[in-house]
Amino acid sequence: MIVLASLTILLPFLAAFAGFLLGPKLSEALRAGGTAPAEPEPPEDPRAVVFEKVPGGGPRTGERVWRRAAVVAERTPLRNGPALVACLPTAAATVLAAIVAFTVWRSPGERAGTLTLVQTGAVPIRIGLQVDGLAAVVALMVCCVALAVQVYSVAYMAKDPRYSSYAAFISLFTAAMLLVVHAGDLLLLYVGWEVMGVCSYFLIGHHWENRENSRAAVKAFLVTRLGDVGFLFGIFVLGIGAGSFRISDVLQRVPLMPHATVTVAALLLLAGVAGKSAQFPLHTWLPDAMAGPTPISALIHAATMVAAGIYVVARLYGVFLTSSAALTVLGVLAVVSMVGSALAALAQDDIKRVLAYSTISQLSVMAAGLAVGAKSAAIFHLLTHGAFKALLFLAAGSVIMIAGSNLLRHYGGLRRAMPLTFWSMTVGLAALVGIPPVSGWFSKDSIIEAAQHAALDGHRAAEAPAATLSRVHPPGLSARALVDEIPQRDLVVRGVVELPGPFWPGVPGWTAWLVYLGLLLTVALTAAYAARLWLMTFFGETRGDFEPREAPKIMAWTVAALAVPSAVLGFFGLGAGELRPHLGSALLALLLAALGAGGAFLLWNRDPAADPASRLGPLRPVFANAFHVDALYDAAVVRPVLALSRLVVRADDRGIDAAVLGTGRAARRLGGLLRIPQNGNPQTYLTGVLAGVVVIAAVVVISL
Repeated sequence: MIVLASLTILLPFLAAFAGFLLGPKLSEALRAGGTAPAEPEPPEDPRAVVFEKVPGGGPRTGERVWRRAAVVAERTPLRNGPALVACLPTAAATVLAAIVAFTVWRSPGERAGTLTLVQTGAVPIRIGLQVDGLAAVVALMVCCVALAVQVYSVAYMAKDPRYSSYAAFISLFTAAMLLVVHAGDLLLLYVGWEVMGVCSYFLIGHHWENRENSRAAVKAFLVTRLGDVGFLFGIFVLGIGAGSFRISDVLQRVPLMPHATVTVAALLLLAGVAGKSAQFPLHTWLPDAMAGPTPISALIHAATMVAAGIYVVARLYGVFLTSSAALTVLGVLAVVSMVGSALAALAQDDIKRVLAYSTISQLSVMAAGLAVGAKSAAIFHLLTHGAFKALLFLAAGSVIMIAGSNLLRHYGGLRRAMPLTFWSMTVGLAALVGIPPVSGWFSKDSIIEAAQHAALDGHRAAEAPAATLSRVHPPGLSARALVDEIPQRDLVVRGVVELPGPFWPGVPGWTAWLVYLGLLLTVALTAAYAARLWLMTFFGETRGDFEPREAPKIMAWTVAALAVPSAVLGFFGLGAGELRPHLGSALLALLLAALGAGGAFLLWNRDPAADPASRLGPLRPVFANAFHVDALYDAAVVRPVLALSRLVVRADDRGIDAAVLGTGRAARRLGGLLRIPQNGNPQTYLTGVLAGVVVIAAVVVISL
């Protein structure tokens, strides 16, 4: 099993290595004279050759050239070397991940293996992997989404001159996320965590010739690195406190560690989680990351980078459950992020930014579920979200390719011309809102139900710890004996994570109520912005200057394939009681969703040519700019840092540099004076000697 997991990680890594080294040469060798179609090409419309109209299509590539290259790419896949190098290993990794997941499902339990042990002189580092139910299902989701993105990109990036490096970075991105998922050691997990950050920098800034794109890449890199500083120190605190960086050892020894140590470690880890999963206040990089090609947005937002933070909280859940303070912080940040980003999505005109803020909101729903003890529901929503968010971004990419614009006001009336994209995106938006019976309804309802019980049964919080402790810590058994006698899985998972009853009392009552009300408000807002996007894109009259038609087949059918898990994945949770729908919470959520979607429809129906968000009035600029958090950071952080930098430069120029340069000039002048008698002229030396003799003789005569 560990061998299969290792191969799952190794195959995308080798694909990345081969793509960087062999991609361009292999492409030239296989093209055999180029991929131009046999029929004569129609002249390109000069108006279409505008980079801003076709983000993701390569520099200065018009919509007609872009689409023609996509059609050629899907007809001649064997002539596209980078595509073969990218897609085939990812497909093989997906098959291996499916085998691992099926094996774990048939025979549950944790498998672990150590490749090597690195002695550090203090806490050793185990380079090893682990496979359990959580890692298996998340790894399968990562591979499936990565494969869909690679296949889709064959057409979408067909005209891009840097497609080979793009595909290689996606493979490396996938391998890094799989390393995070299967890592058995915290430091090995951190390696994959940071490699993802580097890959995101290069992929977001793929079209670096546009200054806005490169700035977005730098912003994403710096903001996530800021959180990663805390994350790294959190790993150090946990590893040193537990005497091991091995994840299973850390979880096993958490009950023996001082409570303050665990709390500090959990809060430090939350800094990295907030950065990677784009939670307030480190969320500002994600909307700007839309500068990258659309398939990259699907990969980052659905299966890799943003999912890593939620996965780490679930993987180290025993640490967070021990600290009520950490769960409270997680819950509060989740509410602020989910409601604020949903309001921001409601006012966006860029279709990708609508989905970006939607991602922040849905990740916050998962974080809220973890805060109230609904670990299974949160992971289930992570899986369903991976399917329908990848679907939505790739469908948005199809619309962008056809319309040549990211803006909703340029769309309209596409449901007949793009039937596959329309029905697929309808399924994805229904899953996003939580409309039965699609997948998002099952997972979101489970989180709402858990939050409802945490809020209503919060008065039992004082009683639960004692009852829980008596269950996992029988009288007469010391803490050391408890760790030695009870398996870690029983101690942490059965005794701590999955408490009996539908509530988790680890957060104060006010936090549980805040989470519950925030979830209900988010349901209504999600339905409103999803309905607005759906209506403005597919209904009414076409408002843009383009020819409506379906996307190239390889793109359209990839989107349609993702619609299947987005629709049916929820039924796989019916085997677990905590994941089954609950009548009360489901009806309440549906009522709120109907109110949100109905309000958006009524506003749109009054004037289908207008944007329903225009009815927000003076609030729209506030929502569209995400409450001006970036402006606040600019005023509070960026400008003071720049001002301080200018002072440092001025002090360096006028102080340190002036002193150094002045010393050099003084030495040069003094040297010039001393150099006068040492000019290398013998006549001068003889004249000086004779003059000296004369002076000495004169002094002697006068003295005598």
